[in-house]
Amino acid sequence: MKINWKQIGMLIASGAVGGAITLSGWMVAVQQGWFIINDQTNGGVVSEQDRSTSGGTAALSDGELTTEEVVKKVLPAVVAISGTDSVKTIFGTMRQSSGGSGFIVRSDGLIVTNKHVVSSDTAKYTVKLSTGKSYDAVVQARDPGMDLAVIKINATGLPVVGLGDSSKADLGQKVIAIGNTLGEYQNTVTTGIISGLDRSVVASDGAGSAERLDGLIQTDAAINPGNSGGPLVDLSGQVIGINTAVDTQAQSVGFAIPINSVKSQIQVVSSGGEISRPKLGVRYIPIDAELAQENDLPVTEGALVASGQTNADVAVQVGGPADLAGIIEGDILVSINGEKITTENGLSAILGKYKPGDVINVTLNRQGQTKTVKVTLGKL
Repeated sequence: MKINWKQIGMLIASGAVGGAITLSGWMVAVQQGWFIINDQTNGGVVSEQDRSTSGGTAALSDGELTTEEVVKKVLPAVVAISGTDSVKTIFGTMRQSSGGSGFIVRSDGLIVTNKHVVSSDTAKYTVKLSTGKSYDAVVQARDPGMDLAVIKINATGLPVVGLGDSSKADLGQKVIAIGNTLGEYQNTVTTGIISGLDRSVVASDGAGSAERLDGLIQTDAAINPGNSGGPLVDLSGQVIGINTAVDTQAQSVGFAIPINSVKSQIQVVSSGGEISRPKLGVRYIPIDAELAQENDLPVTEGALVASGQTNADVAVQVGGPADLAGIIEGDILVSINGEKITTENGLSAILGKYKPGDVINVTLNRQGQTKTVKVTLGKL
């Protein structure tokens, strides 16, 4: 099998769309006058837009609210999150500040945000309500397989958001993003439409860490640094996504995690449990028709098990579930329990329907031959 590793390397680095996909948080490290700003977009200009899907004033459907009504309904439950930490750099020990957004899902102070907003185990996090009141925050859980985190503040009687149904999201649908832009402009509101669905990207935090995110909602509502973790809402005032990333080489290309993909994890934490995700233990490249033709692959869809460009980027985790089931580098995973792996329905999205300990049937293509193996999923 001939593999065009240059092309594959580009796929890994850039994700499914062009440009650099950057998680929309912000952080500033300060020492003796040094300022390091990561993840800047839009020249630091805060954009407040109110575009309708028709280019003019669109008539509202039954159950839809005006932009002003949605903001009044949702804004009280949107919070600003800031963190302070000490980090060692080539300049010495620096005080690093970070920031993002979140939204309250339980009146006793349970808040949803992005994992990369509260990623440090040593940082002190503070939540500021739309009223200006601040609270210390404790990280309750981080999702190992999604850019999701749940934090808690010690408060009662707080306003909450309603969680909508992201499976009903449509192209061209008007949406509203609310967040703590640049960590300075709290309660910033931007509007736009859903520009794409089921997007897959590889997003970087600007500090050397990257994460693949699948099934995302693409929007042209301005998502700036500091908007990470804030809600993307529909015109009924329901949250349909969690704002998470922007394409820094494009204009108005932002991404949000569909709320349906994290509802169960939010419920688990709300009930006192911990978030867990199933693990297959492979590194893979999504296959499309172009990649298949370029590399003479026997199928045009699936997930190619492949190592990366460093020794640490192994194709199959030694002793992991896939390894124990006999999956090897070069295998092309075709389906899980009969559900085909496609560009629209990727491997990670399918695996997300299962839990650690589940036994699944993985159909694969190995050098043109099809076989099925049973895999007992591990835990991330």
